[in-house]
Amino acid sequence: MEVKLATESSENSLSFECETGNYHTFCPISCVAWLYQKIEDSFFLVIGTKTCGYFLQNAMGVMIFSEPRYAMAELEEGDISAKLSDYEELKRLCLQIKKDRNPSVIFWIGTCTTEIIKMDLEGIAPKLENEIGTPIVVARANGLDYAFTQGEDTVLAAMAQRCPEASPKSLDPIISSLNLKSNHSPLILFGSVPDSVANQLTLELKQQGIKVSGWLPSKRYTELPTIDEGYYVCGVNPYLSRTATTLMRRRKTKLIGAPFPIGPDGTRAWIEKICSVFGITPIGLAEREKKVWNSLEEYLELIVNKSVFFMGDNLLEISLARFLIRCGMRVYEIGIPYMDKRYQASELLLLEKTCQEMGVKIPLIVEKPDNYKQLERIRKLQPDLVITGMAHANPLEARGINTKWSVEFTFAQIHGFTNSRDVLELVTRPLRRNSSLQQLAWNSYSLEA
Repeated sequence: MEVKLATESSENSLSFECETGNYHTFCPISCVAWLYQKIEDSFFLVIGTKTCGYFLQNAMGVMIFSEPRYAMAELEEGDISAKLSDYEELKRLCLQIKKDRNPSVIFWIGTCTTEIIKMDLEGIAPKLENEIGTPIVVARANGLDYAFTQGEDTVLAAMAQRCPEASPKSLDPIISSLNLKSNHSPLILFGSVPDSVANQLTLELKQQGIKVSGWLPSKRYTELPTIDEGYYVCGVNPYLSRTATTLMRRRKTKLIGAPFPIGPDGTRAWIEKICSVFGITPIGLAEREKKVWNSLEEYLELIVNKSVFFMGDNLLEISLARFLIRCGMRVYEIGIPYMDKRYQASELLLLEKTCQEMGVKIPLIVEKPDNYKQLERIRKLQPDLVITGMAHANPLEARGINTKWSVEFTFAQIHGFTNSRDVLELVTRPLRRNSSLQQLAWNSYSLEA
């Protein structure tokens, strides 16, 4: 049975529709690919079946020569039927990891199988952690419940509970957390981005007189930021709603609900929102944004009035669509696997505002899209570009439709003013390739004539 919500689309307000499609995305255990590189003193142990192992081997096999800090604990028949001792086998593996790599933390990544057989990882971990003397953090990243990038969300939510508290304790936590040098309460940013991107965003805020007290995750587990009641937190990625909830409920922090720093418009709005919370008037942001837009002219000429369709994969769709609309593109539909309207509230408002300022129809947002119906809509609309998961790219290309893998936006550096160019480089690449092929075919035809 199909369930639809708010199906009547309006040109002047946000419209949402909920279909009943499955998560047509990469498996969330793939978050290991970027997290093990970000957290340099970590080791990731993925607990699942041979299928999970094949996925990891294929998805990340290119990194094998760099001795990656992750491994696969393969469940066999005896494990699944509960005839073997989970504790003893996991203990053996963790002791081997400790001997070979000596990490500061071991992450256990649960998969679909551990979820189905009700494997008590959270119950085993504390006892084993005390026995071997190495922190063990459990994160569920199964594809039954989570989309591609939400694997990172579960890991960061688990890490948030391990962050140290401020010491010594004061009677007033907000006063005790006051940063006297910058005259505002500590600010923690969360989201796994490359160090260069983290440094850029930290510097952007520093130029406005705002000091970033720490990042979650940090480069090393032993350097996790102090998080206490009354601290402010702000996310840089739209798929971290569980982490945001954990920080608010478990650590009693205050969430700054801001648009995400993707594109010049999003980055400016992100900084302005943080400044407004701390009572700071931002300086030079309008000029900075205009300068970045001027540097993107060559890309904007290629995509203005071109159309794009998001099938839905990595939960970056709302932010990317908002940026591309500002660039002059027409967005037919925004498919997204999971929509947390509370966490993305500011981003949704900016999307609405952007469409109104650009004088275009606000695109329909489809949660859990049914891919069969999406393909029917694509066939009718014939967009210039479809941003999709890898499974649908080749079939669409065979039908003459330009595609771009959404996974590439996940791994690329797309945050901040300076990386806006990288986003448009990805978007325009298939359009430029198609144009070059058409020109090549025309030249060949002219020579034959």
